[in-house]
Amino acid sequence: MSGLLGPAEIRELAARLQLRPTKTLGQNFMHDPNTVRRIVRDAELDPQECVLEIGPGLGSLTLGLLSAGARVTAVEIDPRLAQLLPDTVHRQLPERAAALSVVSADALQLPELPGPTPTALVANLPYNVAVPVLLRLLAALPDLRHGLVLVQLEVADRLAAQPGSRVYGAPSAKLAYYGPARRVGVVSRSVFWPVPNVESGLVAFRRDGLDRGPRDRVFAVIDNAFAQRRKMLRSALAGLFGSAAAAAAALERAGVAPTARGETVDIEGFGRIAAELPAA
Repeated sequence: MSGLLGPAEIRELAARLQLRPTKTLGQNFMHDPNTVRRIVRDAELDPQECVLEIGPGLGSLTLGLLSAGARVTAVEIDPRLAQLLPDTVHRQLPERAAALSVVSADALQLPELPGPTPTALVANLPYNVAVPVLLRLLAALPDLRHGLVLVQLEVADRLAAQPGSRVYGAPSAKLAYYGPARRVGVVSRSVFWPVPNVESGLVAFRRDGLDRGPRDRVFAVIDNAFAQRRKMLRSALAGLFGSAAAAAAALERAGVAPTARGETVDIEGFGRIAAELPAA
């Protein structure tokens, strides 16, 4: 891959903008070309696939994706960075500049996207909103087939956790609603400027297209199941079903023990429980 950004280029671009990275926007900029190459490789993109990138920042990963032949739609919340990105690509990788579209917007309030519909998500997600952004995109963009996201290591472990794990919770189950996820590696804090206080992890996911019931109903069950982790499900779901006794009966019909806790139930189990909810 040619035209990638190293530490000197990152500093020069930041100086041009008189940029002071902020924790509020999750601004930690990757400056290691080898890490970029690894992320692009592990994303397993099809030739000329249209990729959605959230928070491209100064463009390190954007350039890697473009170098690999992908079309990229980049959504950047900081208007200064959104304005600079096309110029950076023109200078570093002019032959691929036409394959980039930049949208200046908050990914949590995703506007209509230009160009081809993205089928993959590859992004260094801002730590403080990584989970809601990921789930928002999967809900809003049904054509997203797969993705690879870089998030805080603790969040990566939660997203990829399986039932029975001590870190399995609502984020794990909600991502599993769309399909399987797995942690595929750790990324050192030293490849970012400024250096964050935590390590990062890569999570790969793939939409499997299975019908697990209406999302709102399944997510309501998940939220209530994990609202108080130590509660048995018959108590945790009493509000949804009207009483603990009604919840216990519904759980029995769904093939889930009323004395079980949310941390032991897989996404198929949550789907069966949701199917027992009273009609809205």
